[in-house]
Amino acid sequence: MDQFQFPQTRKHQTRHKKRLTQGQVRILETNFNFSNKLDPESKSRLALELGVPPRQVAIWYQNKRAREKNHSLEADHKALQQQLENAVAENARLEGEVERLKAELNKIHDVLKAFNSSRSCEEVARKSLSSEQNLEKEFYAALIGVRDPFVATDGYDFFGSSV
Repeated sequence: MDQFQFPQTRKHQTRHKKRLTQGQVRILETNFNFSNKLDPESKSRLALELGVPPRQVAIWYQNKRAREKNHSLEADHKALQQQLENAVAENARLEGEVERLKAELNKIHDVLKAFNSSRSCEEVARKSLSSEQNLEKEFYAALIGVRDPFVATDGYDFFGSSV
C-alpha cells in the first residue's frame, strides 16, 4: 500500500443529515441564549435529548455563533455608515460655511481697502488744500511786499485766524 493512499471507506460514504425540527431548534436556541459556548457534557446531553449526533449540535452552535457575529458586524457597519454619512454632511456644511465666511472676509477687506484709499485721498486733498492756502498767502504777502508771508515785519499775523 502506498503511503499517500487514503482509505476508501469514508470517501464514498453518503451520510444523510437530518434537518432539525422547529422544536429542536427552539431547544438549541434556548440553550444558546443561556450559554453560547458548548462544553462536552452539555453537548452530549443536548444530543441525547434531541436525538441527533453530538457533532450536529456542535456544528449548529458554531454556525449560530457565526450568524450572530455576522449580524453584529452588519449592525456595526450600518452604524459606522450612518456616522460617515453624518460626517460627510457636516463636512459639506462646514465647507459651505467656510466659503461664506471667506466671501464675507473679502467684502470686509475690500471695504477696508476702499476706506484706507479714501482716507489717503482725503489726506492728499487736505495737504493740497493747505498748500493752496499757503500759495494764496504767499501771493498776498508778495503784493504787500512782505518777505515772510506768514509774519509781518511788525510781528502781526495777517493770515491768522484771530477774527
